[in-house]
Amino acid sequence: MMTAKKRLYPDSRVELTRFGEKYYDIQIDISTFGIYRSFIKKAVRAMNIRPGDKILDLGCGTGRNDCLMAKYLEEPGGITGLDISDIMQEHFGRKCRRYQNVNFIKKRIDQPFYLDEKYDKVFISFVIHGFPQDVRQIIIQNAVTHLKKGGTFNILDYSEFDINSIPFYHRYLFNSIEGKCKYAYDFIKKDWKKILQEYGFTSFKENYFIHKYVRLLTAYR
Repeated sequence: MMTAKKRLYPDSRVELTRFGEKYYDIQIDISTFGIYRSFIKKAVRAMNIRPGDKILDLGCGTGRNDCLMAKYLEEPGGITGLDISDIMQEHFGRKCRRYQNVNFIKKRIDQPFYLDEKYDKVFISFVIHGFPQDVRQIIIQNAVTHLKKGGTFNILDYSEFDINSIPFYHRYLFNSIEGKCKYAYDFIKKDWKKILQEYGFTSFKENYFIHKYVRLLTAYR
């Protein structure tokens, strides 16, 4: 029998059960009615990845996104994915084994960390909304610390909207997915361009998906 994992953020859904980790991609596809498969490809394309880019993926999970990004890369380009889960590390190893320039490091992203390399792009997908704001600030600082001058921080997550003003169907879907994560409701209220400006990001590009409820926010340093 699997023992329950201790959760640091009980009001969040960012910490998965072992069952959730094992079947993560399947659950994402089911909960989004297959929409995730479509828009993640568009989001990766919108990142304008260059063949030689070095990319840091914060909270990389199963490596599904990294495999999509790796298709745009050539040597000396590469991807480093960070995650704390042993199960995600196993998923990542299987999915990305054909890419020699994609690697996994077991590391928490909600605590300060230092790697020996600077990156052209830092990417985070549907992770940062699941943390309290003080922890989000640590994650942003980790991105800043590891970005090259002129690099970009790419946040794929919910956009900004009023949950009470959107159509019933979309409100129901959001509540179904994030109902137990109080931080997600806080995330959609914040002006993220203004917040990122405080960390030295000077300009932004936005790409929207799923009726503008999801956004790839690219912040330029």
